This record gives sequence, structure tokens and C-alpha cells, in this order.
Amino acid sequence: MIHMAWIPVEQPDDARLNVYLGLRDHALRQQRESPGGDISGLFIAEGDIVVERAIRAGYRMLHCLVDAQREQPLPEAIPTDPPVYAAGVRVIERITGMGVHRGMLACFERKPLRTLEDVIATARRVVVAEGVNNPTNVGVIVRSAAALGVDALLLDPQCADPLYRRASRVAMGEVYRFPYARTAPLPDGLAPLRDAGFVIVALTPAPDAIDIADIAPHDRIALVLGAEGHGIKEPTMAAADVRARIPMHTEVDSLNVGSAAAVACYALMRIR
Repeated sequence: MIHMAWIPVEQPDDARLNVYLGLRDHALRQQRESPGGDISGLFIAEGDIVVERAIRAGYRMLHCLVDAQREQPLPEAIPTDPPVYAAGVRVIERITGMGVHRGMLACFERKPLRTLEDVIATARRVVVAEGVNNPTNVGVIVRSAAALGVDALLLDPQCADPLYRRASRVAMGEVYRFPYARTAPLPDGLAPLRDAGFVIVALTPAPDAIDIADIAPHDRIALVLGAEGHGIKEPTMAAADVRARIPMHTEVDSLNVGSAAAVACYALMRIR
């Protein structure tokens, strides 16, 4: 596929690239990309593979930014009409705050967020994240859930945006095709799951919780994960039907939430 000629950019304050400003500043990006922000309705994807997966998942690319010294062709999936801006490494670093950007950055339009009811309609195994505000952890959870047979991810209002650049990069673009939705604040946000027949399982390192491998078979299971450090909040823990733990050796008392999600998702896959 032949793309349009690259458009050179020589100044970091070029208004056409405003959307890429401060990509490493999480607080700034959250403010800008949230509803009411100056670039709400848009998101940034990083790297050839991630950009290509966003396109194949049906997201509309508006433009992209590449290293002017790039030698390899653009991914085949990229349409021919969006502008391709090219800048030197130092200009890109001044714009984005990033020294490395995995070959390319691209700006996309968001799709309407799916409803919780739509996402869980046919799901049997879902993960519910409470207060996971680190984009890297959200990305790891998405990738683990997608790889290990979970049907959907639900995020409370405090969780990081799965379309945030770092989250989608860590997830290797799986977030673009993996079903997810937002819940109301927990524990109230668990009500639609319980009404739909889900057994609510809260993951905890507490020694009196059952081994996650010993969870009784159920047709529909929702696994709740908490944030780093604080874990699941007490009201949410109290609302769970089952409290489960991942058995650990030596003096280690817990895992990073991303690692715990991978182990727990594998265990869920084996519960039938």
C-alpha cells in the first residue's frame, strides 16, 4: 500500500501535533483525554503492532507521527489518507517527553463505550478491577485476561483508562478488541453481576481465604481484584460470595496485581 508523502515537522510547538504533547505525564494526559478535556474522544497508540491492531479493531486513525529517519515501511493496515508527520528524534522528544516511541505514534478516535449489560450478556468469566489506577497494571490485566480465556473486564470509576497509551502498549493492543466496560463504584457496581447470576470471588492474600484452585465450579464467575498496596476495599470484600487466595511460599505475602491477575485468570480457566 502506498501512503501519502510524509509531512516534515521541524518545530516542537507545531500546533498540528498538540495531541501528542506530554505523553509521559500521566496526570496531564488523564486530564486532557477525560470527558471535558481538550482532546477527549481521542487516544494515542504507540508502536507498529499496537497501531495496526487498533486499525484492525475498527478504530479510525486521524494521523500519525514517525521518526524522520525511519527506514522500514509503515504497517500495511494503515490507510493511505491520514497525514503522516515526520520529525527528528529530538523534536519528537520535545513534543512527547519520550526518547523512545517504538517506531511510531498514532492518534485515533474513540468508539462509544459499551455498557456493562452488553459486555456481560454472554460472558461466563469476568474480571472486575477496583481502584487499579496504574495504566501498566491495567494493561497487564487486559493482556492476561485475553490470553487466558476471560470473557470481559469491568473497571470501577477509579481504574486507569485501558486506552491510555501505556496501558494499550503493555497489553500489546489487545484492549482494542477485548470487551470491557465501566461499573458504578463498588460494591454497588457488583449488583448487575449478581443479578445476572455471577458468583463474586474476591482475591485476597488473607490466610483464611480458600485456595483459588478449590473454588467450586459455577457457570458464571466474577473475579474482583484490588489496587496495589490497599487491595480490595472492605465493603467490597464483604459483598463477595467467596474470598480466595493464591498460595505462596517463603515470606512473600502478595503479588503485583498484574501477576496475580495472570495466575488467577489461569485458575479461573480450569474451573468448569
